[in-house]
Amino acid sequence: MPKPLALTSPRFKDGDLIPIAYTGEGDDLSPPLQWSNPPAGTKSLALIVEDPDAPDPQNPQMTWSHWVLYNIPPGAQALPEGATPDVLPAGARQGMNDWKRQGYGGPMPPVGRHRYYFRLYALDTVLPDLGRTSRLDLLDAMDGHILGEAELIGLYQKVHHRGAEYHAGGAPR
Repeated sequence: MPKPLALTSPRFKDGDLIPIAYTGEGDDLSPPLQWSNPPAGTKSLALIVEDPDAPDPQNPQMTWSHWVLYNIPPGAQALPEGATPDVLPAGARQGMNDWKRQGYGGPMPPVGRHRYYFRLYALDTVLPDLGRTSRLDLLDAMDGHILGEAELIGLYQKVHHRGAEYHAGGAPR
């Protein structure tokens, strides 16, 4: 039996804290991501990064989207740290996050420890150009085309860093 689609990051493990460099308090870089074992028949991949705990994990009221990416070629196996349009795999397209901009927007929760779901979808189609699509519109477009899904969950709680207690690499001193 083939192994299922898997999604990992060399910077944090599933269920661990997201390093500050990948948050709004740090460098706001997208973390490096790697995947393996897309199902047979995969024609494209999509990635959605979302926070279901917004605005307060004690009283969540919405899911906040941090990154919407689709039409990643099936031969791609990773996204680099700080993925910008010029380094995304050829053909990949970005939708709109909930800050109403394209690209990655890192965690910066107003209160409490939030969960951030990095969800990778294997699709049996290449989607049409959806323009500045939202997370919900992308999910609608993918409906009926999902061959497999993998997720990586990172956690983050604002540390109110001021810079002195962190060096450029984002690790506590």
